[in-house]
Amino acid sequence: MKKLFILHGWSYDTDKWSDLLIALKKYDFESSVITIPGLTEKLENVWDINDYAEWLDKKLKAEKDITLIGHSNGGRIALYFILKYPNKVKKLFLIDSAGIHNNDLRIRIKRILFKLITTIGKKFTNSNSLKNLLYKFARENDYNKASGVMKKTMQNLINYDLTNKLHKIEVDTNIIWGEMDKITPLSDGILMNKSIKNSKLHIINNAKHSPQFTDPEKVSNIIYENI
Repeated sequence: MKKLFILHGWSYDTDKWSDLLIALKKYDFESSVITIPGLTEKLENVWDINDYAEWLDKKLKAEKDITLIGHSNGGRIALYFILKYPNKVKKLFLIDSAGIHNNDLRIRIKRILFKLITTIGKKFTNSNSLKNLLYKFARENDYNKASGVMKKTMQNLINYDLTNKLHKIEVDTNIIWGEMDKITPLSDGILMNKSIKNSKLHIINNAKHSPQFTDPEKVSNIIYENI
């Protein structure tokens, strides 16, 4: 039975993954969603991307020929992990992955707003309603909900740009992307596909940021056919 290790995105539970796990089990895969410090596991101190890579290395130390699946922020961690430990992973599946700085005007504006919020938000206003409006405008509800430790950790992760490092990745990589994703747009997936040498791009029509939840059968089939 082939083992699959899943790094979930910016979420505080893993309940939504159940349909994909069921779909993967039909192909005789043993799949596990790894709990991530600060999200689905406790985190006492502020971390950066390197801390997450070292944590994952310890987590998977006993495993060989690892197949790693990373969604959104989980994809960011997976990409950095492979750059730091290039011989640990045999197969990589990215689902609407974060990790690169898109130059699309809308995304640039969002980054500017996010930086504004994180640097001067507290000084700008003591009004929760006004701060919430800023978060909503920047579409950073995850940041709004985060604890103090995770706010700083999220800043560290978002500010780290993997764009110019992707060409160093040599792992067999499959990139799965929702056609209608507005959080990490399809253009990010196309750029990753061009930058990672041994990669294929699979587009899920009409899907948004989480095709593994809306189209678990399609996603599981892509994984099965490319394992």
